[in-house]
Amino acid sequence: MVKIGIVTISDRASAGIYEDKSGKEIEKFLRENITNDFEITYKLIPDEFEEIVKTLKDLVNQKCSLIITTGGTGPAKRDVTPEATREVIEKELPGFGELMRMHSLKYVPTSILARGIAGVVKNSFILNLPGSPKAIKENLEAVWPAIPYAIDLIEGDYIESPSSFRPKKK
Repeated sequence: MVKIGIVTISDRASAGIYEDKSGKEIEKFLRENITNDFEITYKLIPDEFEEIVKTLKDLVNQKCSLIITTGGTGPAKRDVTPEATREVIEKELPGFGELMRMHSLKYVPTSILARGIAGVVKNSFILNLPGSPKAIKENLEAVWPAIPYAIDLIEGDYIESPSSFRPKKK
């Protein structure tokens, strides 16, 4: 069974001021793009550095092969998701953030403010997404083809997905 963590990072959603639509958008995308069985661990937390670090480490220790965060990737003072992610990962994969920003420029010029990153720790792949449901879908569509293979390379759970790319075996 593939284990996946979804972490919504939002002061207001975690306080119940509004509904978390971002985490639901990630889950919807995964259900549309993964064909084998998987289980999701969902966390809704405030924009607090230590809480983000603790949550990511907990999900890694629960052996989640894929951990996707949403929120906290902008330039505002409380946006600390990339910094917390860097505290947890062993290797950063800068191409994911670069591609998400380039892809998002097609839709909105302020995407250059986005600071989301991706990286790996043990057998877990972590991806930071923005907090907007529309931006989540657009960013995942751009980077998803490489994610299952990246998880293969770190010996995580095998994700079956017709929309992913794996090099042909010789």
